[in-house]
Amino acid sequence: MGAGHGHGGASGHAGANHRWRLAVAFGLVATFFVVELVVGILSGSLALLSDAGHMAADVVALGAALVATKIAARPDSTGRRTYGSYRAEVFASGLSVLLMLGVAAFVVVEALGRIGDTVEVETGPMLVVGTVGLAINVVSIFLLRGGAEESLNIKGAYLEVVADAAGSVGVIAAGLLVAWTGRSWWDTLVALAIGAFVAVRAVGLGRQVLAVLGQHAPAGVDVDAMADDLAAVPGVDDVHDLHAWTLTSGMHVATAHLLLAAHTDSQGVLHEAQRLLRVDYGIEHATLQVESSPTAGCEEVTW
Repeated sequence: MGAGHGHGGASGHAGANHRWRLAVAFGLVATFFVVELVVGILSGSLALLSDAGHMAADVVALGAALVATKIAARPDSTGRRTYGSYRAEVFASGLSVLLMLGVAAFVVVEALGRIGDTVEVETGPMLVVGTVGLAINVVSIFLLRGGAEESLNIKGAYLEVVADAAGSVGVIAAGLLVAWTGRSWWDTLVALAIGAFVAVRAVGLGRQVLAVLGQHAPAGVDVDAMADDLAAVPGVDDVHDLHAWTLTSGMHVATAHLLLAAHTDSQGVLHEAQRLLRVDYGIEHATLQVESSPTAGCEEVTW
């Protein structure tokens, strides 16, 4: 006997609650990307171009995140998406990871290609654009930080902008170093540092995305402890076929079979078990099957 609710709507999911933050950040970043790309080409700065490349990834990632929150908030009209379209936000986060890794690879390839070459770098435009870019990134960071802890989708966009802010600092540092020393290889070195920073952030986010897509137990949830707590509910003799996973950021779900003692109030057990999962483990939706005797075939299931 299941206990649950439908999944067609999108009320209150974390990404939709912070969509306006994504929209404002997208407008700021998209506008500045055009400026940085043009100045980067004219000045010959690889650091500026690498940051513009990362900014381009930001534009795509923020746009994808916006589209994903719209899709996730849209009610299902097909009747086939029984969990709604919330996973769209996770896929958008995965796209952010791929874009960040692509930018990092591009910077490394370009930097290696410049080894041994003498490149003239105009430091004035670098410093101006780097400073403006840093200001825009700081504003975007404050906008997105409010939703980064609640939504993996927002977190992907937030990390993109944080990496961009680091890139802007790198551009400013490269401009100052080239101006002070007259050595253009500082520009290449800083570009490599930006690429490495972006790659590290991408790998960290990618691990979280894979954990969700792989249906791992939610972060911080001890499944063995959960089973023990469910087994301790009055009237429960045994717990098996327990699974817990994350549907999307802030949405944890679980299923379990509860073997009841004789003459037990099944509705009372369901109510207490759901309360326990919601309060102690942050699982708002649990599908619990109560049994008066072991279900045939349960012992044979290996997953």
